[in-house]
Amino acid sequence: MEKRIGLETSIAVAEAVGLCDADVVAAYPITPQTHIVEHLSELVADGKLEAAFVPVESEHSAMSVCCGTAATGARTFTATSSQGLALMHEIVFIASAMRLPIVMTVANRALSAPISIWNDHSDIMAERDVGWVQIFAENAQEALDLTIWAFRLAEDRRVSLPVMVNFDGFILTHTIEPVLMPDREMVQAFLPPFQPLQRLDVDNPITMGPVGIPDIYPETRYAHQQVLAAAYGPITETLEEFARHFGRSYYPVETYRADDAEILLVTMGALGQTAMEVVDARRRRGEKVGLVRLRLWRPFPFAALARVLDGARVVGVIDRAVSVGGPVGPVASEIKAAGYGASRQPPIMNFIVGLGGRDVPTDDFELMFDRLGQVAAGGRVGEPVFVGLRE
Repeated sequence: MEKRIGLETSIAVAEAVGLCDADVVAAYPITPQTHIVEHLSELVADGKLEAAFVPVESEHSAMSVCCGTAATGARTFTATSSQGLALMHEIVFIASAMRLPIVMTVANRALSAPISIWNDHSDIMAERDVGWVQIFAENAQEALDLTIWAFRLAEDRRVSLPVMVNFDGFILTHTIEPVLMPDREMVQAFLPPFQPLQRLDVDNPITMGPVGIPDIYPETRYAHQQVLAAAYGPITETLEEFARHFGRSYYPVETYRADDAEILLVTMGALGQTAMEVVDARRRRGEKVGLVRLRLWRPFPFAALARVLDGARVVGVIDRAVSVGGPVGPVASEIKAAGYGASRQPPIMNFIVGLGGRDVPTDDFELMFDRLGQVAAGGRVGEPVFVGLRE
């Protein structure tokens, strides 16, 4: 059974972790994710979640605790943001290389300097290559659902990798929205008891994380690449299983009014909701525009994205981070790679928007579609466009 209630997105995520019966929560507060771990501490203190709540001295320590508890076979959760994720950086590599199925919520927030507590995607883009499954939610319901799904995927023995669920700081973390909250029985029917692929056990000792001498190191990195790429199959399978169980469907790449679109705009995260309004307005004016919502960031859905973009006259890609010194933003770079070598690749125009929490109103989307229309008519793509810069 599910109950429709209004909840702050952070609280909804914490409730989802509780419904999944996490064994360990390693917690350090950082804006804007603090409400998640605060509420989890309340659930533990009130006896609603039987778990070890470990208040640590830093995010580096939080991920270190997660590695230790997950290695012993405990269902493990943490959450962080921005500088906290950056401080974890050393250990997140270890978590994935040791194939520890940790689930972590990342409330996306800009990295300093200058210091900013507001939303963009610079924190997660700095963690692009850490070897975790990485997925994005657009609203509160998706954040709740994908948290439950993340435990199911991470603990799939074909995968056994950590999973990051990303959602936009403040834009979603502190927003109250209606959600369908499943009961514990419904979640437990979807999420089987955790049976770890490997675990530290005094009766059956193993070594985890030994020194990787040159004779073995390249093979370990190759194996990691292979297992993350192979996770794409279980990702789609478990998302389909989630849809059958809960009635809500999620896909690595999702589209909106894109079937006959000549102009496509690619978004990732909560901005897709605003973009859909502009697509509707443009469609009413007879323009063949559409939206591509990139949900799965790692492993990158190259084939699915290439199929969706095939046939477009021009593609605009929104980045909410800057690849400093690079030719385009990180998302645009990946999408260009997705079409490399194809018989026909549409021109790709990169838009940098919403840095440090700058609002991205509908007028900015209108401007982006105007620029894409000019390219479709034979204009030049040019350098990445920083939308909404003050003069």
